[in-house]
Amino acid sequence: MGEAKRRQQTGSPSPRKRSRMGLVFTGLVIIAVAVVAVLYYLTQPSLTGPGELPDVAEDTPAFPSQLDRYGVSVGSDDAEVVVREFADYQCPACARFANAGQRLKEEYVDSGEVRFVFFDLPLPQHTHAMAAAMAARCAGDQDGYWAMHDRLFEEQSNWESLSDASGQFSDYADDLGLDTRRFNRCMESELHREAVEESRQVARQLQVASTPTVLVNNIPLNRPGWEQLSAVVERELNEQ
Repeated sequence: MGEAKRRQQTGSPSPRKRSRMGLVFTGLVIIAVAVVAVLYYLTQPSLTGPGELPDVAEDTPAFPSQLDRYGVSVGSDDAEVVVREFADYQCPACARFANAGQRLKEEYVDSGEVRFVFFDLPLPQHTHAMAAAMAARCAGDQDGYWAMHDRLFEEQSNWESLSDASGQFSDYADDLGLDTRRFNRCMESELHREAVEESRQVARQLQVASTPTVLVNNIPLNRPGWEQLSAVVERELNEQ
């Protein structure tokens, strides 16, 4: 009996046809799984072996230092090593790394050995990330940038779930001894939104998509934290 006649009588393909279709479907599933696996592998950060530190090839281009003006810097312009962080104030992993950033400033930046540059990368899924970035910059107008920066990360769990965090940010400004009326005007006018957007654009230009992304000179850390950060900084200082 022909296939066309069989369909007319039964309304369904022959067993042989169903078998071929099943094999094709199975093959497509296997290919799809393989593609997903490859994409997952390619998008994961490259990890070094046990005890090894991240590094880059000698011919790797230097970080374009002219972009540093879009971040907020602390430390000597003549520092031998520059640490750059792309972060989001509402990112939990960034809050965990903040302690390492504070320690870096105390042990290396204050001594003139390292310059630290913080780039704002507020992620769209974080409701208050943009406002928090502007709060730090508004505090910076009164020489309180780093104090607000640290406070926002320390208190992240207290403001991240609020429907409106502006009042909390104003309270932090008051606690830090800032002129709250000036601070509030800065926030209400979104005075520094453009600066934050420019910082975010730098991240996009460099294809930085995750936070925190931390680079020591042009070397990206694959396990951001004090242990790896300090070890790579020490290695770079010794190689200068």
